[in-house]
Amino acid sequence: MMRLSLTQRLSLVFVALLVACSAVSAWLQISASMRHEQEVVQRVSFGLADHIAGTTQLMDARGWRPQAVRTLFSQLMAVNPSVELYLLDNQGKIVGDAAPSGRIKRDHVDLAPIRRFLSGERLPILGDDPRSTHARKVFSAAPVRMDGRSVGYVYVVLQGEAHDSVVQSHASDDVLGPSLWTLGLIALLALIMGLVAFRLITRPLRSLTQAVRKFDANGEQAAALASASPDSQPSDEISVLRDAFAQMGRRIADQWQELARQDQQRRDLIASISHDLRTPLTSLHGYLETLRIKDGTLDAQERRRYLDIAINQSSKVGRLAQELFDLARLESGLVQPEPEPFSLADLAQDVVQKYELAAHEHGQTMSVDMPQPLPSVLADLAMVERVLTNLLDNAIRHNPAGTDIQLRLRHDDDAWVHIEVADNGPPIPPAVRETLFARAPLRSEGGGGLGLIVVRRLLMLQGEDIHLNETSGRTVFHFQLPVAQAHPHRSEGKCKS
Repeated sequence: MMRLSLTQRLSLVFVALLVACSAVSAWLQISASMRHEQEVVQRVSFGLADHIAGTTQLMDARGWRPQAVRTLFSQLMAVNPSVELYLLDNQGKIVGDAAPSGRIKRDHVDLAPIRRFLSGERLPILGDDPRSTHARKVFSAAPVRMDGRSVGYVYVVLQGEAHDSVVQSHASDDVLGPSLWTLGLIALLALIMGLVAFRLITRPLRSLTQAVRKFDANGEQAAALASASPDSQPSDEISVLRDAFAQMGRRIADQWQELARQDQQRRDLIASISHDLRTPLTSLHGYLETLRIKDGTLDAQERRRYLDIAINQSSKVGRLAQELFDLARLESGLVQPEPEPFSLADLAQDVVQKYELAAHEHGQTMSVDMPQPLPSVLADLAMVERVLTNLLDNAIRHNPAGTDIQLRLRHDDDAWVHIEVADNGPPIPPAVRETLFARAPLRSEGGGGLGLIVVRRLLMLQGEDIHLNETSGRTVFHFQLPVAQAHPHRSEGKCKS
């Protein structure tokens, strides 16, 4: 049973219910037919016992006349063999009959049905059959009176043994047989029509089952299922289930594609990090090996130059390792922003002052351009400081001498402060610009772009994003922060873990 499909199991249940209903219907039909026949016979012969009791001398002053009763009853039963006549006293004891010897199985008849019959209750009413220990049959009854008092009853069984024999021998030839055949034929037709209708009804379910079995992560089956009826409204539960599965399939397909894209970005990131680490490590190893081999032949100035280069390359490796660690923490979900109002103007001045010397050493200029006064912003102070630090450090390391680097702050409306880090260095190649914040691009052989990925993650944690624009020969990184008074609700529900 468990190996059958849902449609097959439901079909078997339907067949079992149909057979059970047919059997019950046949039983009810036979019972109703028999009860109707009993009611008709009892109603037609309702006054038979009363007629016999009123027109025949069944007893005299000495009591019952058994021989006269037997003679009379034999004559009446010869005229109508289906009836059986009995004479009862007031206690229901059989005191007269015309039955063959040994055919009487009980000597008393229950008087309660007789009283109900005489009181005019609804027919049919069944009474005891003296020729059976358990059978009950329709009857006619009437009291026998002597000198104005009741001395017994005439009890007529209307469907006696002769009637039962005829019914049993001709039942299949008369009404019962054709009725059962008709009922069986109707049940067969209902079974065929029900199975056909059931198959038509469950066809969408079978179609959905096939779609589920053939479902693939690329979403082809889901798309085909959804396009089957794109403009129709769900008409039943199966249609609702089909549309829900199609929606789930599309969502899984989108998530699969997103996972594939992220996996490719991860591969690109690992490849880029490997490249970025290989270059300073190779240089560091080469200069250290040179110092070991030529230690006795190098003068102090050359030895110091080699050591400075090795330290510089070591710093690059340390910076890349730190950026990779920070990126892992940001993407783990363990770090959450803690917004607070603070002065962006003061923070910008501090960050620029920290990097002015580094820019000067690279032959570059750095400045701040902002209006006065500038409103406070609502953001995570440490995260914003890291964003500005990474952007300025990226501009210094990836631009040649003579580059002008500028940090611009603008307050053009009441809700936002716009921040730009602009430089007039070489433009970023279009191929790199498309994936600038998705992996570690290389603007030169000396470093990578993990810092920009960290910048975007920091801003996205605060509900913001960063954009790259190149206008009038300048590379501009742009993002915005909310003004504290305009977004007081952004500070609610935030925590730092």
